Amino acid sequence: MAREASAATTTTAVLQPAPSQSGIFRAFRALRHRNFRLFWFGQLISLIGTWMQTTAQAWLVLELDHDAWLLGVVGALQFLPVLFFALFGGIIADRLPKKRILVLTQSSAAVQAFLLWVLVASGAVQIWHVLVLALLLGITNALDMPTRQAFVVEMVGREDLPNAVALNSSLFNMARVLGPAIGGLLIARLGVAPLFLLNALSFLPVIAGIAMIDSRRLYAQARLPLGKQGQPSPLQSLREGLAYVAHTPSVLLVIVVVGLVSLFGINFNVSLPLFATDVLHAGPAGFGFISSAFGIGSLLSALWLAWANKRPTIRSLLVSGIAFSILEAGFAMSPWYPLSLVLIALTGFTQIAFSALANTTLQAVTPDHLRGRVMSVYMMVFAGSSPIGNLYTGALADLFGAPAAVLAGALPSLIAALAGWFLRGPAEKDLTESPQFL
Repeated sequence: MAREASAATTTTAVLQPAPSQSGIFRAFRALRHRNFRLFWFGQLISLIGTWMQTTAQAWLVLELDHDAWLLGVVGALQFLPVLFFALFGGIIADRLPKKRILVLTQSSAAVQAFLLWVLVASGAVQIWHVLVLALLLGITNALDMPTRQAFVVEMVGREDLPNAVALNSSLFNMARVLGPAIGGLLIARLGVAPLFLLNALSFLPVIAGIAMIDSRRLYAQARLPLGKQGQPSPLQSLREGLAYVAHTPSVLLVIVVVGLVSLFGINFNVSLPLFATDVLHAGPAGFGFISSAFGIGSLLSALWLAWANKRPTIRSLLVSGIAFSILEAGFAMSPWYPLSLVLIALTGFTQIAFSALANTTLQAVTPDHLRGRVMSVYMMVFAGSSPIGNLYTGALADLFGAPAAVLAGALPSLIAALAGWFLRGPAEKDLTESPQFL
């Protein structure tokens, strides 16, 4: 039942203890929660559809304008709103039931895909249609991303949070491998139009799954606390969230290190085609294998984290960040194709470990009534930095070549992770003393 608390109003589910799990089933522990099962399996279908649309959208842009630069513009439009509006999305996520918000955002994304299908199938589509709809999807993501991230702990509780975050990562990476492959085959046979319709339809399972979530079985359905004069203004709510980030050592360290590594290091994928062609001389097939190796490494990392289901530590997070930066630098300097495949797979492994541990740490340590705003800051620095990072890497690759560009991203990332290592003392103390993390 709901109860009044000084910090938030919460709904706590009473569940029977789950039997101990071993072997491969241990990796899927969080799926024992009915609410998370509904959410996860719906996302399984929807994310494959999303990656299919991403492939079709890129192909459509080239068909309409034959300008590769517009591909970057479309990608930027889908992430820039996250950079500018995710903080306000976090405020909304802390004010309203996240289940209701997600039904709205997923429905909006479905409408965007459906409109693209109508425009393409009717032959009326123009490049400005694609740009406007990409921007609208980016605005939707600014609300959807922090809400979706903050909703996980409400579905599974803190005990299974590491497993649930890792399972979500595995889902994303599996869709990243399957979606473009299926999309490419369908484009060759049917053209781009059916992919937008299939993506619109793929949202139906996730919308239905979210609608079927039982709010009574959520672990912590947080609300903003009411002050003496009623609900705080959006500006006051934003200030409260940012003050919590700034004055909580563990949260601040994670946000700063993730922000710098995301800005400089994680955007190296834009230069992978150049590695395949100009550096390793492997051609289109070689580029496909490099992309697949990165995806396989990422997927294995997510599955390993899900199986381990360990409480994250500041040390493990920073070690994964340091390893990621070193491996990325090694890939940048590798002149041999087989070695590059191994290094890019290990880079994918450590990147997912780093981001998943950061995500889990923030969700576990943050009080329920602030989680939406804290996760909005995380998504702002993690996903919102993509357009700037892509421009940084792309400009350096154009001036100095792909190896120099990736190395110029790996070194600042390594410095940030090493600085975090030497300054980790207050963050580790804060984490061990946090009542949410105990």
